[in-house]
Amino acid sequence: MKKICIVGASGKLGLYMVRHALARGYEVVGVCRANSVGKLDEFKGRITIIPGATNDREVIRRAVAGCDGVMVVLVPFGVHQLSTGTAQAVLDFAAPGARLVFSCGWHITRDGKDVYPGSMKVLLALFGPIARLFRFADVDDQVEACRRVFESTTRWTVVRGSDLEEGESQGLPLWSRHVGDAVLESNLTRRIDFALFMVEALQNDALVHEAPAIVGCKTPSALAHAAGAAA
Repeated sequence: MKKICIVGASGKLGLYMVRHALARGYEVVGVCRANSVGKLDEFKGRITIIPGATNDREVIRRAVAGCDGVMVVLVPFGVHQLSTGTAQAVLDFAAPGARLVFSCGWHITRDGKDVYPGSMKVLLALFGPIARLFRFADVDDQVEACRRVFESTTRWTVVRGSDLEEGESQGLPLWSRHVGDAVLESNLTRRIDFALFMVEALQNDALVHEAPAIVGCKTPSALAHAAGAAA
């Protein structure tokens, strides 16, 4: 794998993904809104930037051309099907056989077997309608985007992130197939390591057609899981 595209490169997660990708020697194409290009100034001369809306099909078509892998930050902002439009454009225009890695939150479920804590259920029940009312975000759009990814025949992975914090890298997060599994109980990952998992997934064929829910490798639940596995 030589050339990759990062859709949403100027966001907090995207910036970390760019840094990880460059450290691994990838040629990087970044997509971000025109008014966010300045956030990528630290990478001037090192990456190709294609400004535009991530759900603009022509922008995505240009950006993914010739790429071996595409990483996509699926955001539910606004009420204009941003996530769905972005995901569909990537599915339609990425090269056959390209590795596609999408990011979302734990609230996305692939098979309905995730077991969510009550606090998370309450938050989603309250946040979703209020966010749509004020036209701030549409969680259902992200759900629909992931449904389309799950049903596609592309070589996809959907990485589902826990609560995030800033800080130095602690290493590659641990993952499990279902929220509610003991290893995920701590519900915390460093954002830099979420990005690390995304980049590493590009080369991990074991994650093709998986929707891993991740947690920081130094969290109490992850350490307990590792200790149990070693016993």
